[in-house]
Amino acid sequence: MDIYTNLRRGEKGAWLSIGAYIFLSAIKLSFGYAGNSEALKADGLNNLTDIIASIAVLVGLRISQKPPDENHHYGHLRAETIASLVASFIMAAIGLQVIFTAVRNLFGPPADTPEGYTVWIALFSAVVMYGVYRFNRKLAAEINSSAVKAAAYDNRADALVSVGAGIGIIASILGAPIIDVITALAVGCLIIFAAITIFKEAVLTLTDGFDEGEVEAMYTIIENVPGVIDMRDFKGRHHGNVIFIDLTISVAPYLNVIESHWITEEIERKINKVKPNCVILVHIEPDYSSKSEI
Repeated sequence: MDIYTNLRRGEKGAWLSIGAYIFLSAIKLSFGYAGNSEALKADGLNNLTDIIASIAVLVGLRISQKPPDENHHYGHLRAETIASLVASFIMAAIGLQVIFTAVRNLFGPPADTPEGYTVWIALFSAVVMYGVYRFNRKLAAEINSSAVKAAAYDNRADALVSVGAGIGIIASILGAPIIDVITALAVGCLIIFAAITIFKEAVLTLTDGFDEGEVEAMYTIIENVPGVIDMRDFKGRHHGNVIFIDLTISVAPYLNVIESHWITEEIERKINKVKPNCVILVHIEPDYSSKSEI
């Protein structure tokens, strides 16, 4: 499937997240105020923040679809990586907010007891967001999108926050606030861990990092192509959901242009079979060692 078609598919995940957050924030804030639940109100305000993260993902996907121009010869595909980086910052802020709120509630005055039905609102929200997470996780894997993957992690974080809100409400009703604090601390740490994971992946891509395991896998593919004597140099970098690869290989010095060209095409074919979204540049050098002798 075309790269830009995949990016357009990714917009569905961003729109789904935006719609879910608008719907759930309205419900949580309405029932939170009506049912006297501080946890539910805080969760609703958290979802309003998540709308911004989802919009950032959507904007990143839209910009990524712009074709190459005079200032961006390789296109704008890294915009979605920047969007995932923004999403990681927002997730980290949410995780810290959850932890700070938990500590504040531990040492603050006891809150009024919320209505019992607010528990069901929190759990309903958790189920909805988990469903959105499953959809976006599957979509991210299908289209190989870092931005949609970041959105999925954000969805999962919000499902956990809603579960934590539900546990907090139950703890408040039962008069055991320490349970709420412990749950909130655990949820906050999980969210921050997910944010760090997304941040590291985005930074690796933006700084032209390349996984060593992928290099070894590529080397295995290339060395098994008939006519290749050695791979002398390998450079790879991710550009959005596209991989740019520059290779230098050595071949027998007596090969003609047609035979050498066939080797480069065979390398491209085999790599693209494993990694479909690859742009490969192969440089050929003659090998005068004993390995190239007839």
